[in-house]
Parts: sequence; C-alpha cells; structure tokens
Amino acid sequence: MMKKMICLILMSLFLISPAFAGTVNLPQTGQKKCYDTAGNQITCPGTGQDGAIQAGVAPPSPRFQVNGDCVTDNLTGLLWARNANLPNGTRTWYQAVDDCNNLNLCGYTDWHLPNVNELESLINANEPNSATWLNGQGFTNVQASYYWSSTAYAYGPDGAWIVDMRVGGVGNGYKARYGYYVWPVRSGQ
Repeated sequence: MMKKMICLILMSLFLISPAFAGTVNLPQTGQKKCYDTAGNQITCPGTGQDGAIQAGVAPPSPRFQVNGDCVTDNLTGLLWARNANLPNGTRTWYQAVDDCNNLNLCGYTDWHLPNVNELESLINANEPNSATWLNGQGFTNVQASYYWSSTAYAYGPDGAWIVDMRVGGVGNGYKARYGYYVWPVRSGQ
C-alpha cells in the first residue's frame, strides 16, 4: 500500500508540474523617457511605462562590433551586413530573398533575409530615429524607411512583414508589388 501511495504521489508531481522549454532573457527596449496621453514628456517614476521599469537584459557595451564588411550584434549574436542597403535600392520581397540567399560576404554564404524579430531587435526605442543611431554605431547606409522581413503575413500569403528603421513601426507589404530595402543577416556564434 505504501509503495502504491508513493508511486501515485510521484506520478502526480510529474503530471501537474509545469514543463519549461527554456528561459528567454529579453533585452531592454532602450526607452528611457515617459510621456503623458497628450505626448508630452513627463518624469518616469510611478508611471509604469517602459522608461520607468526598464525591464530586461541591459545591452552589452559595446553593443555592436565592426569587422570589415560585417557587424556583430553583441546582444543577439547576429551577424549583419555592415552596408544596410544591399543591394543598392529597393527590391520586391522575392528579389530580397534571392539577394540574401546568394550573398557571399565576410567569408560566409549562409545569409538570409531577417525575420521580423531580428529586424526589430535593431530598433532603439530611446532614439527618435533608429536609422541615424544605427549609422552612428558602425553600420552604413541604414535607411530611415521600411525593410523587408522574411516573416509571412498570416492574413494573406502574398504579403510579408516590414519594419520601419526610423521609428520601429511594423506593417506589411505585398511581396511582388512593393519595393523595400534589404538588410542581410546570418546567425552568429
């Protein structure tokens, strides 16, 4: 009877205990200012806004490390093309995917069009223009405009998510109809 009870207790522990796949340490957004409902800057303490809480992992210093034609993001481990306008100008989504998949840069050939989360990881919410900030961090030709992501738009297979490198806005564009900028990335170490 005692063995049966111990067995039942152990089984119940395994059946009701939560399963953890892993822990994700999200980075801080960079937001350090707070605003009222009219858009006026206010002091942060007690607002509950991100500028007051500053939750998440602080970015490493330096955040980015330039190595020739590539830049390593020391926060995410991603390796980005230093030139954020490869190839020169805007492309359709299909052209963007092909351009990234066929890129040979910094001795690597496994480049890809970044997903929406990879692109958004570059946005600094404390800066009025993330493109200007990124150009000051060692990147070149970061456009204050939309960039294609590889992430499909769930409401329509002919669309994909785009990220505005100026203010971090996210939208969607038609893959074959619109031209947006292309910024190749590869997984880091």
